Amino acid sequence: MTNANNAQAESAVQPPSGVLVGRYDHALDSKMRLTIPRVWRTALGHPEYIYVFPDPNEECLDLIPREEMDARIAKLRKAALFDPEMGKVLQAIGEFAEQLELDVQGRIRIGDKLLKYAGLSGQVAMVGAINRARIWDPKRLPPAETVDPSRFGEALKKYMI
Repeated sequence: MTNANNAQAESAVQPPSGVLVGRYDHALDSKMRLTIPRVWRTALGHPEYIYVFPDPNEECLDLIPREEMDARIAKLRKAALFDPEMGKVLQAIGEFAEQLELDVQGRIRIGDKLLKYAGLSGQVAMVGAINRARIWDPKRLPPAETVDPSRFGEALKKYMI
């Protein structure tokens, strides 16, 4: 999506609170910062910070809003404090996740370890996934201007009521 298309998409009707949809192609700036789209910041209630994780299934990053993370953490906190399996889960989350503050322009600085994991160095594609966003190297995705009806149709058949 071009910058003109990004601006047009961002000025469109706002999605429901907390819902992240759309694709935004941006470049990391010279300090390797990434700007979170204004429409997403608005949908999330202009958060002070967000979380970024390496995706466990694909070579991309997951941007997880604070409210989504709070709900997940609440479930984890119900486990026994010294459960050895839960201890491993919590340590992995703590070790590989990043809690990132948004600056006044809505930018975050993802750590080098996570950027390297996802192969991000210049251009990035941010793709909404309803309760999170996925940050990709655009070379790993179909062009922004295409729609794959079979992939979209399969997703709808499998999970939509």
